[in-house]
Amino acid sequence: MKAAAEGSSDEAASTEAELRPFSKSLPMALLRARESVMRHFRPSLQAAGLTEQQWRTLRALSSLQEIDVTGLATATFLLAPSLTRILRDMEARKLVRRRPDPGDGRVGLVSLTARGRSMLHDIGIESEATYRAIEAHIGADRVNRLMSTLFELEAELEGPLPKER
Repeated sequence: MKAAAEGSSDEAASTEAELRPFSKSLPMALLRARESVMRHFRPSLQAAGLTEQQWRTLRALSSLQEIDVTGLATATFLLAPSLTRILRDMEARKLVRRRPDPGDGRVGLVSLTARGRSMLHDIGIESEATYRAIEAHIGADRVNRLMSTLFELEAELEGPLPKER
């Protein structure tokens, strides 16, 4: 019995030894970078009484007349149940309008209200000032290269990875 336990312990140690250091994990590096950026944007969101997810929803809706809830969940990378709660709150605050799709009553359509557009505009002014401050601090060229690299990474990792040989 002890040999079996030792064997599984050796296997666990072997697996752990193969992992790169946690601090060099790509997902964690991306999360740390996101946090470094978002801490500069949060104060204006908090002052407006918005969560990051609500802001993301407003931003996604800003370039659209109207979108179905499923498409909005995809665009914002929010799970449908979370988005439903977010939309319920935003609708109560009169930032968004929801209505059934006339062609399919099971589908909900979402759009910004005038109040939502006004909030988007007001926070957008502060958001753009934050972008300019970041660009002034690390360089606009660097921000542009980073954005380009991130778009490329997203596109290249869209499908399945090739099998390791």
